[in-house]
Amino acid sequence: MSVLNKKLTISIPILVVIIVSVVVAAILINNRKPDTDPNLNPTNSQTETAKMDKIYATINGERLEIELEDNSTVSALLKELPLEVSMSDLNSNEKYVYLDNSLPTNTYSPKHIEAGDVMLFGDNCLVIFYKSFDTSYSYTKIGHIDNLPNLGDGSVSVAFSAE
Repeated sequence: MSVLNKKLTISIPILVVIIVSVVVAAILINNRKPDTDPNLNPTNSQTETAKMDKIYATINGERLEIELEDNSTVSALLKELPLEVSMSDLNSNEKYVYLDNSLPTNTYSPKHIEAGDVMLFGDNCLVIFYKSFDTSYSYTKIGHIDNLPNLGDGSVSVAFSAE
């Protein structure tokens, strides 16, 4: 038997073992149970944290949920709650209030504001927009309120709370 034939004879069984091992490993990885992945089944503390990250705005007796962004501004705002403020009107399209404390910012120019957008102007001006319009200003997005009613002219009292 030549040297080449001996090498092939030895190499083929080794190759077969390697291939079988890879296939078995792939099958085992793909068949693992979902509950072994902590991100698929959060612990109670993770679930409780998710539930705590809801902010509500009560305006004229109506409790409205704010769908939140995931950013440091929202995290800092949550620490300020509960908060009751009188929000003034500006341009017949937004209500605003200057907060006592500055919040972290991540500003961008949205170019278009949707009714229901909740934004931070600068680092301490909380704004709820109740009409849609185009803008050249920059804001930090906090969230959005679906089906926000027209808040009309004048000031409104708003209670922000977290759960």
